[in-house]
This record gives sequence, C-alpha cells and structure tokens, in this order.
Amino acid sequence: MRDDGLLAHLRELLEPLGRISLRAMFGGHGIYCDGLFFALVADGRLYLKVDALTRERFAAAGCAPFVYTGQSRPIEMSYWSVPDAAMDSPADLEPWARLALAAAARKPAGGKRRG
Repeated sequence: MRDDGLLAHLRELLEPLGRISLRAMFGGHGIYCDGLFFALVADGRLYLKVDALTRERFAAAGCAPFVYTGQSRPIEMSYWSVPDAAMDSPADLEPWARLALAAAARKPAGGKRRG
C-alpha cells in the first residue's frame, strides 16, 4: 500500500542530504540520494542500508532488519529500521541516513554480496 504522507515526510527529512528520489519497487519504495540507493520503505516503515561496519550500531539502538518471506524461508535484507525518535526531524535522522549512505557507497557495483 502506498502511503503518500509517509513518503512526503521522508523526502522532507532526507532533503538536507542531497537530491532525494523515490521509486516504486516490490510493493514498497526505494529511496535514492544523488542516485545512490540507500533506503527502502516497506509496510509503512523506513529501512536504511547497513553493512558489517554499521550493523551493530543499528542493533544497539534497538533497530531490526527488514525480513521478507522467500519461497522456502524468511530472507533478511541488509536494510534495518531506524529508532522511532529519528523520524522526528531532519537533524535526528541525518546521522542514521549518513551511515546508510556510507554503507551503500561501500557496496561493490553489480553482483551480489553476502553480509
């Protein structure tokens, strides 16, 4: 389900980072900053890109991974929720979004990477 209110709010929160664009994908939305895919919206919730260098910081803040049901088992993605308080203002979300942008920038182009 598309939530235009949430998407508008996210665009406003993320605007200080750069040129934000959203694309519908897989029943949710992908979020890009200056062309770099770093976040997704699924089931009315924001998830930010994590990697081995940032995952523990998200876990320590009580965040959880995005998980979807695959053909035979649940699949955990490298996108994690953000603390509820991070959704209050651009200043609150910015540190989390910058971690996601850094993780997305470290990801090799093309091909899959396990992590």
